[in-house]
Amino acid sequence: MKTEIIDRIAWVTIDNPPVNATSTAVRSELLQAINDIQGCKLAVLQCAGKTFVAGGDMSEFDAPPAAPHLPDVVNAIENSPVPFLAILHGSVLGGGLEIAMACAYRIAKPGTKFGLPEVNVGLIPGAGGTQRAPRLLGWEAAVKMACLGQLASAQELLELGAIDAVSDDPRSQVATFIDRPFVPVSTRDVPPSQIMDTLGETVRRSAKGRIAPLHNFTALQWAAAPYKTSQPKERTLHLALRQSDESKALRHIFFAERASSRPEALRGTTPQPVASVAIVGGGLMGCGIASACLNAGHSVHIVERDVEAAAKATDTVRGLLQGALERGKISEEQFQGRLKAFHASDIYADIAHVDLAIEAVFEDLAAKQDVFNELSRVMRPDALLATNTSYLDPNDIFAGVPNPERCLGLHFFSPAHIMKLVEVIRTQSTGMSALASGFAFAKGLRKTPVLAGVCDGFIGNRILAAYRRAAEYLLADGALPYEVDAAMRAFGMAMGPFEAQDQSGLQIAEANRRRQDVNRDPNERYVTISDRLCAKGRLGRRSGMGWYSYSAGSKAPQCDPQVEEIIFDYRAKTGLSQTKFTAEDIQTQLLTAMANEGARIVEEGIADSAADVDVVKTSGYGFPRWRGGPMHWATMVGPDALIATLNTMDQASPGSWIRASKYSNTSFDQR
Repeated sequence: MKTEIIDRIAWVTIDNPPVNATSTAVRSELLQAINDIQGCKLAVLQCAGKTFVAGGDMSEFDAPPAAPHLPDVVNAIENSPVPFLAILHGSVLGGGLEIAMACAYRIAKPGTKFGLPEVNVGLIPGAGGTQRAPRLLGWEAAVKMACLGQLASAQELLELGAIDAVSDDPRSQVATFIDRPFVPVSTRDVPPSQIMDTLGETVRRSAKGRIAPLHNFTALQWAAAPYKTSQPKERTLHLALRQSDESKALRHIFFAERASSRPEALRGTTPQPVASVAIVGGGLMGCGIASACLNAGHSVHIVERDVEAAAKATDTVRGLLQGALERGKISEEQFQGRLKAFHASDIYADIAHVDLAIEAVFEDLAAKQDVFNELSRVMRPDALLATNTSYLDPNDIFAGVPNPERCLGLHFFSPAHIMKLVEVIRTQSTGMSALASGFAFAKGLRKTPVLAGVCDGFIGNRILAAYRRAAEYLLADGALPYEVDAAMRAFGMAMGPFEAQDQSGLQIAEANRRRQDVNRDPNERYVTISDRLCAKGRLGRRSGMGWYSYSAGSKAPQCDPQVEEIIFDYRAKTGLSQTKFTAEDIQTQLLTAMANEGARIVEEGIADSAADVDVVKTSGYGFPRWRGGPMHWATMVGPDALIATLNTMDQASPGSWIRASKYSNTSFDQR
């Protein structure tokens, strides 16, 4: 913190890189600065670096609150005899916006973003954010920020009257604020709103099991009372929510994502620059990757098997970009620029110049090897080569490729232009520079990269296989698909396991089972219900029937008596005794299967940490962020509970579950 007084104007500068978080030290120094500037005519509060205060220091949230507390500092700014002018740039978030709202005046640079994102970590603001926001921004903007976690632009706040000016050179305007009258935000009236019921319904729909959005909506309504009585209520609830399971889970994921994107092994490694990208395979996955690359500013060339397929890929990419244009995600100028940066053909020589080639053809080893033979022939020897395989061994895919240290896996998730997760796969030969390049490339696409080693399914799909296997055991032992799906949706999953399989197609999982037949442990229980569905042509939503049936023109899955007959017939022929499972039983067994497999993956070194496993499942597989991931869930439940559940699962399916060592006990046969 630095304070300079020039001609009775105090310049107070917060300098706490990287985001000027309101740590204990910053709060102490800011409170001292307020005392030091008395006698000045105006105090200008600004921040060094790329941003204004972008939130609190969440590393302090698990400890008892330390004085001075942020509400006291914020109130001291508002009550200072010397009025404060905030110069805002970058991101003004959380405690940063609370500080800004307490200032008498506000100037923002163009491009500045504003928000109260505490809801995204299971909290409400704790320093007057919910009490000043309705007074300064109005109800609708306050609800969007505090309850929905949305950001607002400087121009939007200017139109709301929440900031005084938007300027490229805010310092030049400082003198015009000397002696300008102002009304402290906390003393302003909060006008009633006719749309509160509508706003409340929007918040309830968006919550999807979370409690923080609802708490924020409640706290905002406290602003109708005098600030001196409502703000302490906000602070009390904020501190209580710090101890909630939801906030702990969301903060865990926040820090896990930061750590997973910066693997310790790559520290100090310089990535290769990637400006141009080739994608071999113009299906939905390849076109989704192409769209993501175009949106990140890369030039992109798709190579397809023939001219007709290349033309179809062009139409698909154009359609994805057109959709972004229609949704307001990109401008017409950006749309045209992306189209100019895109090409498609059936000629490998057209991509001889590119920095990175990504193979995205169907899951066939020979087909993928053929692709890399062609790429090796035409591309320069230092160009990066990546496979998007979901299950095949990249070491086999890259066999014989010259300079194998440049080869890696980049496993995207469909739809690739939307889904955030990218598993960056390290082969036996992948060099550190290639890995660092993969991470830099994925982050440039605004994706969430996670380092993974090689095994069947890597991190995410290997856990998915265990999850689906446990779900099919439940069907064999007494549950029905809609009961399993309903239980997992109630837990917070975007879809249950059978709904999700219908979405992706049952033939994909069947192909993986056939591939695994040769190596499957004969002691492992194998349930054939899914195979029977596939044999009847029930391949999922696209075929009109899978675990459910689908009516034309309706997206809603419908329970199908034929599926129940297949399940009942399987049970009868295998002579299985039936169990009545509660929703909690279903949740516990499926989550335990995921957590156990995740722990094995960490023990085998496929994932660097349990936190990386959680990032994979929350970023790519619909696991609710507010639950923290399967490994965080396991930590909250405790090992004794997981061991007890695994014992139950082993009794029903002897010899079918290999336990992670942390969940082993003497009564269990480890195989």
